[in-house]
Amino acid sequence: MKFFALFIYRPVATILISLAITLCGVLGFRLLPVAPLPQVDFPVIMVSASLPGASPETMASSVATPLERSLGRIAGVNEMTSSSSLGSTRIILEFNFNRDINGAARDVQAA
Repeated sequence: MKFFALFIYRPVATILISLAITLCGVLGFRLLPVAPLPQVDFPVIMVSASLPGASPETMASSVATPLERSLGRIAGVNEMTSSSSLGSTRIILEFNFNRDINGAARDVQAA
């Protein structure tokens, strides 16, 4: 009971302690490093192929599809995205976070 009596009989000290705690909390909150989004670097490899003069449909059927089949067998591929345009095809491979990007690059070259 004596602990609470200190705060009841000394209101000025209680207010000063409350203000000090509030000030420390506000100061600590403002000094916290907060990022809106975490910085994440996805392991990604882009493969480009070209066939001059070929239509996008030809590039998709005769270049992109065989490449997608062979690249799809590589271990650790999370997502594969391809786009074909006039005379060129671009395939983007996204790998697992724990996959070594140098090893993945060797696997892509071997495929």
